[in-house]
Amino acid sequence: YQSHTNVPRLCKTACRRSWTPRQVDEYRDFAAAHFRANMRLDNLPGAELVVYRDQTGHEFVSYRLGYSLAEPSDKNASNFYVNNHLRFTIRYHDVQTKGTRMEKIEEPGALIVGFEVKAMSIDHQFEGKWNDACVKKNTCELFTCDPNTGPEPTAPKLVLKTHQKMDVVFTYDVLWVHSDVKWASRWDVYLQMQWQDDEIHWFSIVNSSVILLFLSGMVAMIMLRILRKDLYRYNQLDQSEEAREEAREETGWKLVYGDVFRPPKHASLLAVFIGSGVQVLGMSCCTITFAVLGFLSPSNRGSLLLVMILFFVFMGLPAGYVSAIFCKMFKGAGTDRLKNTVLTATLFPGVVFLIFFGLNLMIWGDQGTGAVPFGTLLALLLFWFALSLPLVFLGSFLGFRRDPVEPPVRTNAIPRQIPEQVWYMRSVPSVLMGGVLPFGVVFVELFFILSSIWQHRFYYLFGFMLLVLLILIVTCAEITIVMCYFQLCSEDYHWWWRAYFTSGASSFYLFGYASYYLLTRVHVAKTMKVASYFIFFGYMTILSYGFFVLTGFVGFISCFFFVRTIYASVKID
Repeated sequence: YQSHTNVPRLCKTACRRSWTPRQVDEYRDFAAAHFRANMRLDNLPGAELVVYRDQTGHEFVSYRLGYSLAEPSDKNASNFYVNNHLRFTIRYHDVQTKGTRMEKIEEPGALIVGFEVKAMSIDHQFEGKWNDACVKKNTCELFTCDPNTGPEPTAPKLVLKTHQKMDVVFTYDVLWVHSDVKWASRWDVYLQMQWQDDEIHWFSIVNSSVILLFLSGMVAMIMLRILRKDLYRYNQLDQSEEAREEAREETGWKLVYGDVFRPPKHASLLAVFIGSGVQVLGMSCCTITFAVLGFLSPSNRGSLLLVMILFFVFMGLPAGYVSAIFCKMFKGAGTDRLKNTVLTATLFPGVVFLIFFGLNLMIWGDQGTGAVPFGTLLALLLFWFALSLPLVFLGSFLGFRRDPVEPPVRTNAIPRQIPEQVWYMRSVPSVLMGGVLPFGVVFVELFFILSSIWQHRFYYLFGFMLLVLLILIVTCAEITIVMCYFQLCSEDYHWWWRAYFTSGASSFYLFGYASYYLLTRVHVAKTMKVASYFIFFGYMTILSYGFFVLTGFVGFISCFFFVRTIYASVKID
């Protein structure tokens, strides 16, 4: 589609296409799935003017992104009309040259502040044999579309025939309309058109808040009633030795004080995941905060991803620092300083890059337009090895220089035998139960995020996202503390990895929900089913992996300080 500034055109022919029966059937499948075509002009997405009616019956005008590929011919949508004629309404604002260097320019141009698309179906008729040369010369004569008056109001619509060959003529109009909308406000109409989503977001916030209050009540009950009572009875000095032993045997979490800080298996790997969690959490919080403050606009395409990468790179410093602290604390548990630092810098970003590179190779092989250029991949590698890696090493160097974190109680030389656990307190059931509530906090917001990724919808409510992130952090901390307390009460002191997996298990539910979303919301073309599935699940694996690291770190660090606090309050002879 071609257009010249401030030059209106009516009934301009774009092309004529011959569809095979297979292509016709594919187009009908897209139409039945309510597919919409999206366009951009001067970085503004094309939008269709729609009249909505609210619950009170009041009508008002809003916009929808793109236009429908076809319109149903009846209520049952058994037949469709092909939308082969588009009317583009381009709204512009005059350039204000007064007081600028452009003041002496005779025609300074126009600023595009609106882009509307209206689709209609016309069964175009022409005389004689079609000649494609008339498209470039602009000499195509159609009986159903006049270049002076526009499409004929009585022109028949183009019926989409199934299992038959079709010839479709595509035409379009271009209208230029002056607008008083300023350049800085041209995106306001797009950000306001999803007004109906606000109620769903508030429902999500209320739902998450109820879960948060429930968990807060449980944590308060544990801290204020059970723990306070246990510590009071345990620390009474005027009790006889027999009474104190009886108090110790009554509750189980105090019995494992000599083993609770014993380094776990694969302690070095745990320290690496803790450092990666710091990096992902810091990146998420900083990116969303910048978006809330207005530094990231949806009009600047790619700015969100670029800022995420930059924050991830700079968060390598605290990641290496925290990972080194825990690696030093796990002394004598098979931890190696150089290995820990290298894994912290490469494990998480390395897995993400390998998945991303594999998906990119697949898109290259299919000659898709969404493939990332080779130069961009080299730039990502440069960010990784020239900035992120040195920052992780610097943080690790600072972390290993500081004094090691000493546990509040002494660890026994011989490990205590763990009694037989009931089935719901074993690792897998306990972890799966703990991951439900953090996922329940974010699953509504997750729907909008997936829609923005896979259905090209705008996501601009970063205030809601920041609020949900804060609720998620508190929920992960509280559910991990509750599950860890129950685990210690059953005299199981292997809490290190389970604390990480308890809240991190919400990522498995996230991946499952993404699979459900693919089956119910995303329409995959039959000709690219395998590649589309690989792309979808590849990116969802990256998202779930990042979510696992983020939530796992929040749960672990909360549980770590909880365990240190309660055992530091116990008087050990």
